[in-house]
Amino acid sequence: MAFQVEGLIAIIVFYLLILLVGIWAAWRTKNSGSSEERSEAIIVGGRDIGLLVGGFTMTATWVGGGYINGTAEAVYVPDYGLAWAQAPIGYSLSLILGGLFFAKPMRSKGYVTMLDPFQQIYGKRMGGLLFIPALMGEMFWAAAIFSALGATISVIINVNVQASVIVSALIATLYTLVGGLYSVAYTDVVQLFCIFIGLMLGGIPWQAYFQRVLSSSSATYAQVLSFLAAFGCLVMALPAILIGAIGASTDWNQTSYGPLGPKDKNEADMILPIVLKYLCPVYISFFGLGAVSAAVMSSADSSILSASSMFARNIYQLSFRQNASDKEIIWVMRITVFVFGASATAMALLTKTVYGLWYLSSDLVYIIIFPQLLCVLFVKGTNTYGAVTGYVSGLFLRITGGEPYLYLQPLIFYPGYYSDKNGIYNQRFPFKTLAMVTSFLSNICISYLAKYLFESGTLPPKLDVFDAVVARHSEENMDKTILVKNENIKLDELAPVKPRQSITLSTTFTNKEAFVDIDSSPEGSGIEDNS
Repeated sequence: MAFQVEGLIAIIVFYLLILLVGIWAAWRTKNSGSSEERSEAIIVGGRDIGLLVGGFTMTATWVGGGYINGTAEAVYVPDYGLAWAQAPIGYSLSLILGGLFFAKPMRSKGYVTMLDPFQQIYGKRMGGLLFIPALMGEMFWAAAIFSALGATISVIINVNVQASVIVSALIATLYTLVGGLYSVAYTDVVQLFCIFIGLMLGGIPWQAYFQRVLSSSSATYAQVLSFLAAFGCLVMALPAILIGAIGASTDWNQTSYGPLGPKDKNEADMILPIVLKYLCPVYISFFGLGAVSAAVMSSADSSILSASSMFARNIYQLSFRQNASDKEIIWVMRITVFVFGASATAMALLTKTVYGLWYLSSDLVYIIIFPQLLCVLFVKGTNTYGAVTGYVSGLFLRITGGEPYLYLQPLIFYPGYYSDKNGIYNQRFPFKTLAMVTSFLSNICISYLAKYLFESGTLPPKLDVFDAVVARHSEENMDKTILVKNENIKLDELAPVKPRQSITLSTTFTNKEAFVDIDSSPEGSGIEDNS
């Protein structure tokens, strides 16, 4: 099929627009404050992201290429239909839950990344362990949507898939590299309008979420942003639903696509670009192409920035270079943005099972990080021993449950398992939720068991290898104190370190500190006053 020159021109214009907005946002970041504050400005936008831009960028982060393509596919396939288009409802509910329970305690304590509370309570080593599934989720997600973008562009303008992936990844990496969250946020505004206009013309423990929460100007704004994004996700699903329904009702024999429909050609996953190309005027399909590209880039840039932020702060600065200057942290972020962007691009081009890898890594985020986040925010007294046990138990149960996408056979067979056409056993039993609950309960039980054994004298203090219960002047505790008092780490970034105290059963499941309402005092003073 002939190469579409008009489509290439349209996509070039769109990419130039996005790049210019990103460069402008980078200039705004550079001139937004003193040089000592630039790393925070890059990570959380200087904490002055308002409701309008914040609502747009949080919605755009969730409404990615997989979101709109997957919703259209679910509505199109006769065996599924609208009832199986779960992403709009699921994402909206997760944002509502995040706004109700997680946004306020995280923003009130002034954290900079999602991993901050883990390192503060469980220590830098545990923070490093939790960085692994978080990084895997972000990288494989970016790779999966870059791969989907290449296939979409090839359908509409018949351009080389590899070239489209590389150029799209390069643009997203470039404006993220120079501008950080400001670039991501302001380009998301442009991209979100492109998504909605383009598609209408054609027919929660993730760092990417908490980065928006922590960038808001207040804890209350953080909650409102989550609710706005939940509504935005539902609205943005409507064009994809309509396109899927149009594809299902189309007599494809009357089109130039051919006598067989996309489902019969095993191209149901590409129903959205196929409808845009074969059922719409040329200029409409090019608008749709820009919309799909915008959806992909709005999610990919968020993932790349999230991964680099966690590495620069929680791994490089807090674990290895506590005295690193602000300029040094900025350069580490720039280097890792490039490295992570290049890695995601390489995986999109070379790995055939990138979606399966993302599927598994997203499960690890749900099974490992989510229960740890519950414990660190809402369960008082959990410690490193419980965190490590929860991590290992959740990981073990997930891996041994198998993964059909990766052709990984299960080692534990739960009730209701069956074999598919490839001879891979699938599990009907909700073993992933079982793994998550096991991880959560293991953290609590082992934490209190370790605390009892050490404080009762059953185990000597020298066996407290994690310095999590009885050690008073350990290197790990000193590290935590230094992290808070270090001049390079602003006092509003971490909650104060307090001495460990004995707990009773009545306070086991109550972490009152997580619900401290700083709105009763001047904004930002809740943390600084404890210095």
